[in-house]
Amino acid sequence: MGTALVYHEDMTATRLLWDDPECEIECPERLTAALDGLRQRGLQQSPEYVALVRRTQTLDKEELQALSKQFDAVYFHPNTFHCARLAVGAALQLVDAVLTGAVHNGLALVRPPGHHSQKEAANGFCVFNNVAIAAKHAKQKYGLQRILIVDWDIHHGQGIQYIFDDDPSVLYFSWHRYEHGRFWPFLQESDAHVVGQGQGQGFTVNLPWNQVGMGNADYLAAFLHVLLPLAFEFDPELVLVSAGFDSAIGDPEGRMRATPECFAHLTQLLQVLAGGRICAVLEGGYYLESLAQSVCMMVQTLLGDPTPPLLGLMVPCQSALESIQSVQTAQAPHWTSLQQNVAPVLGPSTCFPEGRSLPLLAESPAYEAAEAALSPLQGELCLRPTPPICTEVALAVPGAALALPPGVLLQEDSALREETEAWARLHKSLFQDESLVALGKILCLLGGILDGQVRNGIAATAALATAATVEVIVQRCLSHGAQRLLCVALGQLDRPLDLADDGRVLWLNIRGKEAAVESVFHISTPLPQTTGGFLSCILGLVLPLAYGFQPDVVLMALGPAHGLQNAQAALLASVLRGPAGSRILAVVEEESILQLARTLAQVLHGEAPPSLGPFLMASPEEIRALRLLKVQLEPRWKLLQVAAPPPGPCSPIA
Repeated sequence: MGTALVYHEDMTATRLLWDDPECEIECPERLTAALDGLRQRGLQQSPEYVALVRRTQTLDKEELQALSKQFDAVYFHPNTFHCARLAVGAALQLVDAVLTGAVHNGLALVRPPGHHSQKEAANGFCVFNNVAIAAKHAKQKYGLQRILIVDWDIHHGQGIQYIFDDDPSVLYFSWHRYEHGRFWPFLQESDAHVVGQGQGQGFTVNLPWNQVGMGNADYLAAFLHVLLPLAFEFDPELVLVSAGFDSAIGDPEGRMRATPECFAHLTQLLQVLAGGRICAVLEGGYYLESLAQSVCMMVQTLLGDPTPPLLGLMVPCQSALESIQSVQTAQAPHWTSLQQNVAPVLGPSTCFPEGRSLPLLAESPAYEAAEAALSPLQGELCLRPTPPICTEVALAVPGAALALPPGVLLQEDSALREETEAWARLHKSLFQDESLVALGKILCLLGGILDGQVRNGIAATAALATAATVEVIVQRCLSHGAQRLLCVALGQLDRPLDLADDGRVLWLNIRGKEAAVESVFHISTPLPQTTGGFLSCILGLVLPLAYGFQPDVVLMALGPAHGLQNAQAALLASVLRGPAGSRILAVVEEESILQLARTLAQVLHGEAPPSLGPFLMASPEEIRALRLLKVQLEPRWKLLQVAAPPPGPCSPIA
């Protein structure tokens, strides 16, 4: 299976026939620019409304203009009905392809957009509600009972919200520029307190952005602390994305600062849901350069390419945190995952000097400089070189290779014996015979990852030699020039005593019964035993630390008594692909490798992880442990925050 791109050139036929500054940004070039970038590398409208749109095929210019004035921010063209039908058909064809298994995911590159359209009214450039119709189609034809719609367009998709307002089978999440109701479409029902009606209460999730200038850190925080906790608890069978890119930097409608690379990371985070079944449908996006680059970023990620680095400080602004907190407050009565959420409110004395109290305003010189920095060379983003080998496995355990999925290579080479012995010298008693052979294979695999020849890999090591192997890997990475190494160690693996606490290595131990912060770069937490606790650990601790640290390489080490089940190990490996652009080495002690080799190879190769099973709320002990860590770490690692500090001057932390 692969990725589908659904497009028809006839959808470029409609354009504005008269002068209208409000509508002129919705133009055919929105599709052709996105397509050029890629080349470089049951109906819910009323029958009466459908009949009205059909009649536009025979209207003259004056009649079309008069009809358009009856709606809000809409223009009609003689080809509107044909294009709108093609847009709906593209969304339905994509859903069919994904749900029949013909492809794994895909993007429908369509216009006109759809998420504002209502049962009997065009609205906001939208004629038919493409995504809502696709969701109804998936329910009626395939019997789906849980569909997640993620709307990251910068405008509220009120049309989708109205259609599924009382429907618990569709979880609708929308973030949107709101500014306390002063931004189009000027609706009170776009605010966080609106959560759905009747049986649908809790299945409408509105995250209002009350200031412009939201950036990568703000979008990531919304995913980690709102969307993904709800999505895992909801456990969707299909993810539909209303993919509007007016939320990207440079767009005149959104005036936000998220870079195209951010949408690659958001897409990859969604790929851990619903078995990776994602159907994205284009909505808005009116700055052609960032639109094209963002579409390319999303498609490359759907295809399985590594995510590009997400640069810049990972510090959500205060306004974003206030919006996130308002959503959590409104939704907590309906979702267990938010009831267990840890949200200690930081006082002014614990603000870190790097923190952003306000986002950069769109009219400021700093915003203009950021916008100007957007590369005019789309190929630099879209044609990003990838390692020739995706996933490679170094195994010295007989029979383990038999479990590898297609496309994953078995490491045959080994480092020179002299090099291997030199690295093993400090642990000579632990590296004997087979262990020394295994270390040689691991060093060769690690060299391929560090040199950009291999994207990621898996290695097996003897249980007694696991800690020593991990120490050698850490030293090898640092000596090779890695600036930041994230080590996530599970089981009986302690941080090397002679490892400098200089910020080059972030060591996270997941083991034992106690939570502890030895330093901001040396953290220990117990392994949660509930699904809710494990997800809170991943979404509320591991990923905020990883994205805040921005590692060059990730080492995931599963030592003796690591305690991870297959699905847990798969999810952890899958989400850690994002922060380091898939540069991961997973080291597993040999007693677990036969059980885990195939699962880890599948997710590192790009497949979705298996489900964790029924959602069980975190235990009080797990909640307390995470709260303890957050209180101590939030001043340094700002993505851990889920609540805004009260206003006041910030004091530096020693």
